[in-house]
Amino acid sequence: MLRYLPFLLVLALWIYAFIDCLNTPEQEVKHLPKVVWVIIVLLFGEVLIGPIAWLVAGRDRKATAGGSTPSAWHRNHRTEFVAPDDNPDFLKSLKDEAVPSEDVKDEALLKDWEADLRRREEELKRRENGDDPQQP
Repeated sequence: MLRYLPFLLVLALWIYAFIDCLNTPEQEVKHLPKVVWVIIVLLFGEVLIGPIAWLVAGRDRKATAGGSTPSAWHRNHRTEFVAPDDNPDFLKSLKDEAVPSEDVKDEALLKDWEADLRRREEELKRRENGDDPQQP
């Protein structure tokens, strides 16, 4: 099983260098045109010359400032994550969702249930005392 490991590592490096070469913008490619780098990576990939040459000399590798992502959209659209209970927009949306008519309906339903419960309790007390007019 270990005898296949070197072949798989070469293949993985070859695929990584090829995809990296294709995804690199033309402005970041150094020394040769991008098309020539793609051909070099493809032709000399089995002996690792092409992928290693691309990774070492083919691309301008700069560290991004501030740990931001390389895409311009992400640099311009930074968001600071906040817990929901600290987010005023989220709290406002909760207040907007609460419909007062539902609260009124719930309170009326609760009062009806309480009145029904009191009526049943009084009826049970009358039965226990023998005052129930429904008994023969």
